[in-house]
Amino acid sequence: MIRDIITIDQEKCNGCGICVTGCPEGALQIINGKAYLVNDLFCDGLGACIKDCPLGAISIERREAEPYDEKLVMDKIIQAGPDVIKAHLKHLHEHMQDDFLNQAIEVLKERNLEVPDYMSTEIPCSCPQDGKNATTAQSGEGSVLKSWPIQLQLISPYANNFKGADLLIAADCAGFSYPNVQQRFMKNKQTIILCPKLDHVAEQYIQKLAVIFKEQDIKSITILRMEVPCCGGVEILVQKALELAQKYIFVKVYTVSITGEII
Repeated sequence: MIRDIITIDQEKCNGCGICVTGCPEGALQIINGKAYLVNDLFCDGLGACIKDCPLGAISIERREAEPYDEKLVMDKIIQAGPDVIKAHLKHLHEHMQDDFLNQAIEVLKERNLEVPDYMSTEIPCSCPQDGKNATTAQSGEGSVLKSWPIQLQLISPYANNFKGADLLIAADCAGFSYPNVQQRFMKNKQTIILCPKLDHVAEQYIQKLAVIFKEQDIKSITILRMEVPCCGGVEILVQKALELAQKYIFVKVYTVSITGEII
């Protein structure tokens, strides 16, 4: 099947092994001084190891891979002990992977093992966190970010947080140029950011957005772009993705001037 899965740049990797300790599923190993993905079945494609890598050698790609198997993963997790079980369940919960979480809990119950309190904050997930844990702004207002990651290259189009969502698809620069972007545009929406000029993965973006539009029952799309010509690429990507998905979804476009005002 075609799905999100991690890839490792072997030229950047120095074999430090930090990513291995950050992958309780056991998908990574150090072999001959380099990190390798040794089994597609154990990689959920959520990117727990990306944040751990000090050299930026790990990213997510979309390719043909064996389907992730939660029950096989739990065989390894259980052997590693209660702390790893708890960390794994917390990881699934914070990424809203409800189906995999329910499968993991079912395995524990079948083996008469205690289901730990994975909702507690004692063991932080090492990967990008859900927006509910975001740092409170100095103004006293909490972040309205609903999920993480938000960069299109990193997100999984099958993540449960996109189901039935209103989307904000924003150019990278727009979030830094418009002063009230969270309250006006991000609130009550799932946010996706990208740069049509610098990311150089236009076809991958079209494919990924098309999956989201087709599979996730998206309610509406808001585009936030800059007035500069290259930002028009955001609209083009969205339009091509809608055509590929054969979906009609209401799209509203807002343009931010270089002085930070909505045109």
